[in-house]
Amino acid sequence: MVDTYWNKKIETATRDELNKHQLKLLKTQVKYCYENSTFYRNKFKSAGITPDNIKTLEDAQKIPFTSKNDLRDNYPFGMVTVHLDDIVEIHASSGTTGNPIVGAYTTNDMDVWTELMARSLYTTSVRRDDIMHNAYGYGLFTGGLGFHYGAQKIGTTILPISGGMTQRQIKLMKDLGSTVLCCTPSYAIYLAEAMVQGGINPGKDLKLKMGLFGAEPWSERMRERIEKELEIEAFDIYGLTELCGPGVSVECNEHNGLHIWEDHFLIETIDPKTGDVLPAGEEGELVFTTLTKTGLPLLRFRTRDISVIETERCECGRSHSRMMRIRGRSDDMMIIRGVNVFPSQIEYAIMGLPELAAQYQIILERPGALDVFTIKAELTEKSVKSNQQKLEALKGKIKQKVNNITGLSPIIELVKPGELPRTVGKAKRVLDMRSDKI
Repeated sequence: MVDTYWNKKIETATRDELNKHQLKLLKTQVKYCYENSTFYRNKFKSAGITPDNIKTLEDAQKIPFTSKNDLRDNYPFGMVTVHLDDIVEIHASSGTTGNPIVGAYTTNDMDVWTELMARSLYTTSVRRDDIMHNAYGYGLFTGGLGFHYGAQKIGTTILPISGGMTQRQIKLMKDLGSTVLCCTPSYAIYLAEAMVQGGINPGKDLKLKMGLFGAEPWSERMRERIEKELEIEAFDIYGLTELCGPGVSVECNEHNGLHIWEDHFLIETIDPKTGDVLPAGEEGELVFTTLTKTGLPLLRFRTRDISVIETERCECGRSHSRMMRIRGRSDDMMIIRGVNVFPSQIEYAIMGLPELAAQYQIILERPGALDVFTIKAELTEKSVKSNQQKLEALKGKIKQKVNNITGLSPIIELVKPGELPRTVGKAKRVLDMRSDKI
């Protein structure tokens, strides 16, 4: 294929070439962390190891895990490995559960991040002649600027509109001829709803051809919904503030998992309960080691994201391992009457029903000894006019689909269009009101 790769040599390297490259970088990174980080030096001493013990990629398993709590406990700069004068940019998480997670970048880190974002965008077929409508939030959140930097490197025209002002977004999207949409999947659905209400036909009135969606877990059914309602090709993209932001992995046109850029990250899958490393092909929690980061490098960082890693070469020709769609987060997993349930499983059941809009909410209560599991699902403008018999039948269908996936029988509440809250950022789907959450 012509004009397919941003960096063909590295993207199509053999597995042996990638492994040799990773091992060289791993040894360098481990030595760097040991010499420049009191945090990691103490970790290594507690584990009874030194950088000399890391001789193979498998030896990385000897290194203790790093967690979000480590970053919070060492807030703001306790894990930075350079002089603060060498930090040129800082990003951070929302900090809704304590100290925010800080991402500190050196000039080298910014160059790497920009390169990875350019590679990711190029992998999805974003090109210089595109107009990118960037509705990810700018500021401390890494989304907006991450996409911005990558598009700039390619030479793509950028509309840095950020979130909010939905009607204005649609107008500019139409008037400026935007071809690429970048935002959270939940906001893409919100945009589609607003277009219908404003009399905009995406296929006829807009020039959008594709979208890159991430920052929150989303199901295959939501992809189908976005593609149908916006008449575009939807791509999944993944990243974390702790690792660099977006650009860690991305889907290619095959849509068979997200390519992890292994020349910059070492990936493992572990059992989230025991920490044992799992073989490729088994579902578990993703663990990343940054191989080229210099400002705030992380060794064996537990993401809490649940996925499966596939190592076979992709049909697109790229050799880098692929992570399958994130099924959920181990810390977002709900335990309902002893059953493990992820919000994405509920989403998958709901998105397949044409009578329902894309908005839903999961409510958990425990008024007595047992959990009460309720799903509020929003009707479409058309289905809200259905008679009571049809609505009851719809409730039964939803309950059955959820039961088939989870083994649980929830209470189903159907609500009118527009009744559930919308968001321009990450959607909050679960309202857990149990006093002693487990």
